[in-house]
Amino acid sequence: MAETLDACIVGWAHTPFGKLEEPDIESLLARVGRAAIEDAGISPAEIDAGFLGVFGEGFTNQGFPSSLVLQSIPELRFKPITRYENACATGSAAIHGALDFLAAKRGRFALVLGAEKMTATPGPQVGEILLNASYRKTEQDIRGGFAGVFGRIAEAYFQRHGDQSDALAAIAAKNHKNGVDNPWAQMRKDLGYAFCRAESEKNPFVAPPLKRTDCSLVSDGAAAMIITDSETAKAMQKAVRFRAAVQVNDYLPIAARDIIRFEGPREAWSRALDQAGLGAATDLSFVETHDCFTIAELLEYEAMGLTPEGQGSRAILEGWTAADGKLPVNRSGGLKAKGHPIGATGVSMHVLTAMQLTGTAGDLQLPKADIGGVFNMGGAAVANYVSILERA
Repeated sequence: MAETLDACIVGWAHTPFGKLEEPDIESLLARVGRAAIEDAGISPAEIDAGFLGVFGEGFTNQGFPSSLVLQSIPELRFKPITRYENACATGSAAIHGALDFLAAKRGRFALVLGAEKMTATPGPQVGEILLNASYRKTEQDIRGGFAGVFGRIAEAYFQRHGDQSDALAAIAAKNHKNGVDNPWAQMRKDLGYAFCRAESEKNPFVAPPLKRTDCSLVSDGAAAMIITDSETAKAMQKAVRFRAAVQVNDYLPIAARDIIRFEGPREAWSRALDQAGLGAATDLSFVETHDCFTIAELLEYEAMGLTPEGQGSRAILEGWTAADGKLPVNRSGGLKAKGHPIGATGVSMHVLTAMQLTGTAGDLQLPKADIGGVFNMGGAAVANYVSILERA
């Protein structure tokens, strides 16, 4: 039975992703907080609470960042602001905090922000920090860090379903091609299938069978949005409604589950489609999904029910998920090309989906964008969030 969520996104802001000049998350937040409020056409004084997504974990020594936004929006002084963290799904965790706040009728306008400053941290240290999103007891010695965790997942999938290197290269090539049209993307270069498929000096193995083009980027960036109730949204310039918002957590150790079945994402998708009153993922116009690694996007095709288990490669090799396919996936370029500033990612995915649904996505705009799906994942299919959004 579909239950109705009473929440709409009514304003947003997004920085470019990449190696940015801003020295810290405080300055990144300053770029999006007030801009999102202005985009919604309201005053800062009307914000009732703030919800901040920052992974941190060593990317910043400011381990208590919730009030940093006051430096750029002093009008929020004495308002409740809370920091949320759920690995790579940190941004979606902050969104869920805002949804709960509104559902409890504690206020009318919620400001959600997500930010991360990653590029100032040396490479080896980045890998070490990202391992905090895995089960340290048994997974911290995996070679290649977090990429190594997904390398193992890819190996296990290849063993069960055959070598999928062609499909992984096609996913990378698709997302890089899409990223060319995204003004906020870190990498706006169409690398082509041949480059993504072949191991080379410029595309070495990172965690076999995963090559550099199979891995998302180390990024800085921030995104923000304003959420309100449906009644208030009626008077706003634009509104994108939540038809579903689901969170499903699974075991942290990959050894505790059949890791290549992505059961957490599968369950999250199933519940979200049910909550939205939809029969299948193909009822959506497009999807923004969490391609931290190309193998993740492949498994997510299966988790969302696009193909049966073991046949995810069909969705990419037969063009279903291309920009002009029957279900475009990651029209934004995904984490692969857009970049993956951990705390900002979930918020960014919702912002870009809202832009598609309001016809304001510029060169990224799809001809048909009535209802969009977002899948944001923390860890290796551990914290799984699915949102289904439509133009209000």
